[in-house]
Amino acid sequence: MNELQALSSPDALIQTAQQGAVRVLTLNRPQALNSFTHAMHAELRAALDAAAADPGVRAVLVTGAGRGFCAGQDLNDPAMAPGADGKADIGAVIEANYKPLAMRIQAMPVPVVCAVNGVAAGAGANFAFTCDIVLAARSASFIQAFSRIGLIPDCGGTWTLPRLVGRSRALALTLTGDKLPAEAAERMGLVWQVVEDAELMAQAMALAERLAAMPTKALVATRHALDASQQLALEDALGLEARLQRELGRADDFAEGVAAFQQKRAPKFTDR
Repeated sequence: MNELQALSSPDALIQTAQQGAVRVLTLNRPQALNSFTHAMHAELRAALDAAAADPGVRAVLVTGAGRGFCAGQDLNDPAMAPGADGKADIGAVIEANYKPLAMRIQAMPVPVVCAVNGVAAGAGANFAFTCDIVLAARSASFIQAFSRIGLIPDCGGTWTLPRLVGRSRALALTLTGDKLPAEAAERMGLVWQVVEDAELMAQAMALAERLAAMPTKALVATRHALDASQQLALEDALGLEARLQRELGRADDFAEGVAAFQQKRAPKFTDR
């Protein structure tokens, strides 16, 4: 059985570890509920880039240290300091950190699982929702806290929320800023599954390992097709399906999957 091996120092803002083909990234500012800083963003993007570039990684699992997942942007971070006009340039923070983070997750060449172990607020919630599959501890909660401080959802929230739950619920969640318990988030379709707190990491790892053993290239192509279809007419979506199936049908994993099915054995997928 594979064991979790640390790849970073214990005091890193993003703790990195590996278990089999699964890269585990842990947000590590527990004293601040893992709220984002510019330095933390830099480490997170570097860790995601490293996972994307490593052929031995076939799935990524993201979680948080301590009692929270991520409380969003740390308002005390130097990046939020007022400029010469006395105002913070939050747009610059979005362009420098949250936009590239959301785009990096969407472009990951492997599936990304998120294990929400506690409160996920503001950008912390929307970061979770950019991941492919989200599991949440029963005690976890989600808060679109932006309206409480006069802002709009960021880290892709304006894009992901209406696609996940529809316009009416997305507006209600973002305008009120109400706290949403994990079980309610599951009913709405924001998360895939709610599990007992003590079982969260074991179940999230089991899911990540299951995905890591599947045909990675096809899983990522599925993500791309589903996201792209939201802006496509049916005819164009069918055309995209044909193009992706043509590429996948020529890949090694398709031949291996068919051979394993015919030989009644477990497949060994290698494409990435």
